[in-house]
Amino acid sequence: MTPPPAMQGPAPAIWLLTDNKPGHRNQLKGLANRLRVLTGASAHWIETGPIAVPLWRALLGMPPALDSHLPRPSLIIAAGSGSHRLLLSLRRTRNCQTVVLMKPAFPLAMVDAAIIPEHDRVPPKRHVVTTRGVLNAITPMARITEKPEALVLVGGPSRHFEWDNDLVFEQILRLMANHPQWRWTISSSRRTPEPLTERLSSLESPRVTIATPESTHDSWLSHQLASSRAVWVTPDSVSMVYEAITSGVPTGLFELTARPRSRIAGGVQRLAEEGLVALWQDQTSVMQGTAKHTARLWEADRAARWLITTLPAWTRRGRP
Repeated sequence: MTPPPAMQGPAPAIWLLTDNKPGHRNQLKGLANRLRVLTGASAHWIETGPIAVPLWRALLGMPPALDSHLPRPSLIIAAGSGSHRLLLSLRRTRNCQTVVLMKPAFPLAMVDAAIIPEHDRVPPKRHVVTTRGVLNAITPMARITEKPEALVLVGGPSRHFEWDNDLVFEQILRLMANHPQWRWTISSSRRTPEPLTERLSSLESPRVTIATPESTHDSWLSHQLASSRAVWVTPDSVSMVYEAITSGVPTGLFELTARPRSRIAGGVQRLAEEGLVALWQDQTSVMQGTAKHTARLWEADRAARWLITTLPAWTRRGRP
């Protein structure tokens, strides 16, 4: 991998505009972590909820009053529609460039760069890069543990797959029965139906740990992936699928019926065709670690390097 350019002078400052939704914060965190490593930049979070930005300010590029203790930014990155008005109001900030994550409702010409998942089907442009799935904060593992520890990530009903509580539960039971020597950590999500959450809770035992969103923390998933030799994910949980793939831990998908013409479901199927994940019928290859991963996926790193190359000026700007 090509090393980043050498940086000189004071470190540039990055503002991260967040609507505080966990998924959007995770994208910002993943990109900011890589930019910090590659450029030495400092990252500063700004929650957009308490900041009122009238539409006219966004349209005219006139920012509202912000915390005077914030360093002058060289780069401003926003994720989530709730952050877009503030981003647009700041776009005329002197010696600063703006970036949006995911496809916005406003014209892309209003920002300096955009990082957008390929399933949004945005036409190629010089200042737009498309990514496999949304960005995440997972770092690829240097080494996969040899301990028989497996992680199960359970989502819930979505627009892209036919959800079936019974089918998901039965597949989990089958996995555990087929591999009785393994230890299991099973995590539900905010979308998991309550009846299934209750059934999962009944599996708690010396070799089965049950986790819920209420019992985990921001770094829980990265820590859990680091101690896992295999991970199984329901395919509706696309962000978790990409997080598992990024970690490098052998990843398998439970079987759910894809809804017709779903771009997300189609993208998940391509991951299997490319060898990045295994399907339910390839269970053995995941559990024995023989699945052939034909590509490496670390989209936060790739996006950060693209940003440094595409907008090099911000990396040379330090605090005034």
